[in-house]
Parts: sequence; C-alpha cells; structure tokens
Amino acid sequence: MSEEEMKDRAPLEETPAEESAETAVVEEAVAEGAAEAAAPSPKKGFWGKVDNWFGITRSGSSFRTEIVAGLTTFMAMVYILMVNAGMFSGVITDSSDPYGAAYIATSIGAIIGTMLMAFLARMPLAQASGMGINAFIVYTLLNEGTGLTYANCMVFTLIDGVIFLILTVTGLRKKIFEAIPAAVRHAIPVGIGLFIAFIGLQQAGVIVDEASTLTTFISFNVLADNPFMTYSAGTVGGMLPAIVAILGVITIAILSKKNVKGAILWGILGSTVLYYVLAGIAVGAGSTGAQEMFDNVTISNPFDAFVAWGKDSAGVVFYEGFNFDKYLSTPGNTGATLAVVLITSALSLCMIDMFDTIGTLYGACSKGDLLDKDGTPIRMERMMLADAIATCTGAIAGTSTVTTFVESSSGVVVGGKTGFTAFITGVCFIVAMFLSPIAQLIPRSATATALLWVGVLMMSSVTKINWSNASEAIVAFMTFMVMLLGYSISKGIGAGILTYIVVSVFTGKIRKISVPTWVIGAIFLATFLLT
Repeated sequence: MSEEEMKDRAPLEETPAEESAETAVVEEAVAEGAAEAAAPSPKKGFWGKVDNWFGITRSGSSFRTEIVAGLTTFMAMVYILMVNAGMFSGVITDSSDPYGAAYIATSIGAIIGTMLMAFLARMPLAQASGMGINAFIVYTLLNEGTGLTYANCMVFTLIDGVIFLILTVTGLRKKIFEAIPAAVRHAIPVGIGLFIAFIGLQQAGVIVDEASTLTTFISFNVLADNPFMTYSAGTVGGMLPAIVAILGVITIAILSKKNVKGAILWGILGSTVLYYVLAGIAVGAGSTGAQEMFDNVTISNPFDAFVAWGKDSAGVVFYEGFNFDKYLSTPGNTGATLAVVLITSALSLCMIDMFDTIGTLYGACSKGDLLDKDGTPIRMERMMLADAIATCTGAIAGTSTVTTFVESSSGVVVGGKTGFTAFITGVCFIVAMFLSPIAQLIPRSATATALLWVGVLMMSSVTKINWSNASEAIVAFMTFMVMLLGYSISKGIGAGILTYIVVSVFTGKIRKISVPTWVIGAIFLATFLLT
C-alpha cells in the first residue's frame, strides 16, 4: 500500500480512546431514550396544565386516584357540617334559622380552608371547623353562664387566627414542630388513629355511655325493649347503626385486602345503602324508632339558610363581637375577670389549634409518604399558613376555628398526594352547601366506617416506638393515651412533652432539652393549670 493510500485511510480508523468516547455517547443516548420512554407521557391541553400545576403525574398519582381520594375525604368529614351546625344552633340567638346559619358558616369555613390547601399548599388535606375546639366554645365558654355571646367567641377565634398567622410568617410555628421530642412525634399518629377510631365508635353507637365505667360496648341483647333502632332528638341509636358500622369497616378491610381502589369510599356508600335498607326492614317489622327516623326526613329550601347566615353570622365578629355588655352585666363579672377570660380563652384556643394542626399534619402526611428526609411534612409552612388564614376567614364567616381535619388521612390512605385531592373535596363542600338537607341523609354510622379503618392503618406507627427504652415508652404512652381518653390531640401532645421534660431531668439528660421544648412545656403547663 502506497504512503498516500495509507494517509487517505488513516482518518477512517479510530484510536481506542476515540472508540471508547463514541461508545459512551451511544450508551448515554440509549439511556436517555430509555428514560424518556419510561417516563409518563405529559398530558396536553387544559388537563395537561392542571396536571402540571398540581404535579399529579410527577407525584406518581393519577386524576382517578386524586378524585377518589377527594371524595373519600369529603365523605369522611362531611358530618362536621351537621354536627357543628347542631352545636352552634343552640347559641346563635334571635335567629329564624340558627341551624341553617351555622350550617352555611361551617360550609364556608371548610370551603375556604380546603381550597387554600389545594392552591396555596397544594397538599391533599382538607380543613373545617375543628371538633374539640367547637365543643370548648359551645359547652365551656357559652353554656356555663359566663355571660359571653356567640359573637364574643368569634373574636377569640379571630385573635387565635391572627396569632397563628404571625407565628407562621415568622417561621416560629415550624420551629415549634421541630421542638417536639421524637418519642412524641412517633406517638402522634398512633394517638390520632386511636382518637378518630374512638370518635367513629361513638358516632355509630358501638361505644355508648355508662355510669360506672363512663363508656361500654353496646348491648346486642335482642330481648331488650326496642333493641334494633331508637330515635330521639334527631339521633339514631340501638343496634342498627352499630351493625352498619361494624359490617362497613369489615367490608373496607376485605376490599383493601383484594386491592380494590377506593375501598373506603365504597365502604361509606355501601354502609349508607345498608343503613336505609335495614331501616326500611325495621319499619316493616314495626319499629317505631325507624318509622320516626323516616318521618323526620325533610327537604327544605337550602337558600333559606343563606338568608339566615347573612343576617346572624356573617361579620358578626365585627359588629357585635367586641360588645361585652352582657358579660359585664352578669353578677360576679368585672373588667378584671374579663381580662382573665380573654387571656385564658385565647391561650386555650391557640394551644388546641396549634397542636391539633401540627399533630394532624404529621399524622396524615406520614401515611402518604409526604414527609421530607428530616421527617417533617413537606410544604409545612404553606400548610400552616393556609390553616391560619382559614381560621381568620372562618371567624369572619361565623364559625369556630378552622383547622386541618384528621379525617384527611382517609383520602391520603387511598392514594391522594396532591392539592387536586383537596380541590375535589372543596368542590364537594360547595355542592353540599346548597344541598344541606340531602347532606344530612348520610348517616354518621356510615362515615364512622372510614374513621375506624384509618384508625386501623395509623396503628402501624406504634412499631417506631422503642418500647425497650423506658424513657421513650412512657412518653409515647402518655401521649396517645391522653389523646384517646382525654379526647384531645393537643392535650395528648402536651402530656407527652411534659412527661419527656420530667423524665429527662431525672435521668440526667436535662442538657438535651432544647430551649423551644422548655418554652412549649411551660405554655402547656400554664394551659393545664389555668384553663
């Protein structure tokens, strides 16, 4: 071969280094192609924008899953519309329709709070007037001859929201969460699970009042008088609701075992159908309780409730809330006692709201893989901001503190991962606002099935507690037992933190207690001693 031919051919031959580089480029291209092929195809058009905004596909979820999760959450917490309205209807005075006014106020608080979760925090959680806080206002502040009015208590609620707004904007609320000891954090989901399961058992009448033991398991004695179904003051009792709840939660367990999507939602709907079928059979069998229940099912004009709300609840915090004449005219009350009431009531509402929210956020997010590497709920600051704004707007609408609901866990458990879940729940609340009579047709024994099943699922967190460590065990135990038997998430957290401080002091670990933990402990101690 001539020298010229060799020169012409040389450029066509590659050195080993060149061959290696080319191979790497090819492999990289192949890898990129494989990754591109494996990645979910982006949706186009309007729904593509919705998907991108909420991050549905990116989170590994789907529109179908988010919709089912949103519906499930709504079905699990829709009872608050009826329960809260029933509680406040007795304290909204001089109203033509106090129940309707409270129902609309509760709906508006839930809609605003849930939509804030959807669009501000973009998280699959929902908000509404918190159980426990509403009971504190109605049964402690208003029903014990204090002289306070419904409007006065809306002022306390508004102050509560403003304080939380300040704490959230300054970042202090997140630091408070981080100051909660690990043992308490691990116990929170367990306590919440037990707490909401207990609520479900009470709603369904499976657990009933008993004088000597406070609570007891319902009697299924078929020989008792009127054992199957009773009806009194709008409340259904007897064996029927208990049977519906028990069969409902078992059905959810079976569907979940078979990997049926939306098992909780189907359990609620199926339990509702079963409830009315059994009630119909009871009527045929001559049950007076079942007949009374059907006789009291009425369909009224939902717009009448809007009129009552506009007159008696909307903005009452501003034009009547700061008038304490009734309180001051009550014997024994003075300006000094009013100052004490303002401080202690605001402190109580703040503590209940703050730690109920923190506990609920952690408990719900831990069940949906929505925690960051440090174990903190993702977008926590935005969720807390949504909670604070919702509390302020709820007070203006005329309802008690709006907070993140523990029932949101039911939607997270079935796969909800984004704000689209909350959006669906919010839309359902909008619809329910105009269908107040129909919303009341969903029996509490049916919604109780969701609470019971979520309680089952949240018990799994008990394995994270180091039971061989006596110090951690007693802290966790006190946390979830006080939550359950004390009927308060915040009090359970407070009991856990105070126990942690005492144990740490007497076991030589006082230096491990952070300054924020000391401060929180002192606030809880003051709350327990003064309120």
